[in-house]
Amino acid sequence: MEIRKLMEEMKDVLFILLVTAFFTWIANCIQLPKVNMAESSIGVLLLVVITAFGILVSHLPGFRILPMVFWVSIIAVVISLPGFPGGDWVIHYTKQVGFLPITTPVLAYCGLSLGKDIDAFKRLSWRIVPVALAVGAGSFICATVLAEIILHLEGIF
Repeated sequence: MEIRKLMEEMKDVLFILLVTAFFTWIANCIQLPKVNMAESSIGVLLLVVITAFGILVSHLPGFRILPMVFWVSIIAVVISLPGFPGGDWVIHYTKQVGFLPITTPVLAYCGLSLGKDIDAFKRLSWRIVPVALAVGAGSFICATVLAEIILHLEGIF
């Protein structure tokens, strides 16, 4: 990808991430009124930086093979490891951000993206329902089995 095109795309990505961060921060302050607003804003900005860095990595040559969400997740996991320099700091501030305030704008964006593909969904009609149910059930079952294995290995269950 050309550098100029990448920089233009990253400018748009940063704008979208900052708007999302703003709404996430407001929702976080409403949902968790006892949370320190300054610390939660640092946590939200950390999430923006981690996400932007993951998106940038996903555009580098050789890294395009795997999806963007993979790189964002890997970077977030590595940065938040307790042995990583600053990992405890990252964990402290990102703990100040609740899960639901993050999902609110993300689900809104998902709805908007589905809205632009409504014609494709109309063509799929009822056939999308069993596929969606199978994907949801499969994800839930796999996550449950994995959690049980990990809890068993840790000696919790």
